[in-house]
Amino acid sequence: MLCDRVGDPMTADAVTEHRRVVLKLSGEVFGGGAVGVDPIVVQDAAKQIATAVRRGVQVAVVVGGGNFFRGSELQASGMDRARADYMGILGTVMNCLALQDFLEKEGIDTRVQTAIHMAQVAEPYIPRRAIRHLEKGRVVIFGAGAGMPFFTTDTVAAQRALEIHADVVLMSKNGVDGVYTADPRIDPTARKLDTVTFADALRQGLRVADAAAFSLCQENKLPMVVFAAEGADTIVRAVGGEKIGTLITAG
Repeated sequence: MLCDRVGDPMTADAVTEHRRVVLKLSGEVFGGGAVGVDPIVVQDAAKQIATAVRRGVQVAVVVGGGNFFRGSELQASGMDRARADYMGILGTVMNCLALQDFLEKEGIDTRVQTAIHMAQVAEPYIPRRAIRHLEKGRVVIFGAGAGMPFFTTDTVAAQRALEIHADVVLMSKNGVDGVYTADPRIDPTARKLDTVTFADALRQGLRVADAAAFSLCQENKLPMVVFAAEGADTIVRAVGGEKIGTLITAG
């Protein structure tokens, strides 16, 4: 049973109904673990987002580009980091257009806004226009990262959430179902945390998201949920406020 609004008292079995969310989808998810776009994966994400929108939640999406390019990896191969990051930025826009196409096939009006001017394929990023789209029931997909090198899309997700006054940042991670005390792939004693503060996560070096994103959320008391991209209806459950993954708060 959903509560009437965020902040209402809840029983242990209840979930919090979000009004407006920013959903971060990693590029690796779009590629299904390979280079390029996996239409089946993107279609499934679109169906889940459409379900959430039909339930009345305002959904904005920030998309990564790791299925095409990752600046740090190209830098390691000798490429200039700034130029490599711009290539990654263009990759995010390709993912945005793929998600937009599948959302519109689900009957959901969608707008792509980019931090770099791309008038033929997207609107410029304008926070007040994005808010208006959301109020009209449209999904807004933010592409091109921050429009600058050296910024991750995790950080952009936190920044966009603050500008459009979202209730929460939902981090959908590939191969990770929450925040652990250590890397569970290396340390068999690692424990999954149901809740943790941003300060503790930073102090303990729990690197499931970018430190700058953690700091932005901590300073502005914006909660974040880290959950797995894999599994049935994980996006629907996270957007609907179900207890899933790890909740990170300012404490």
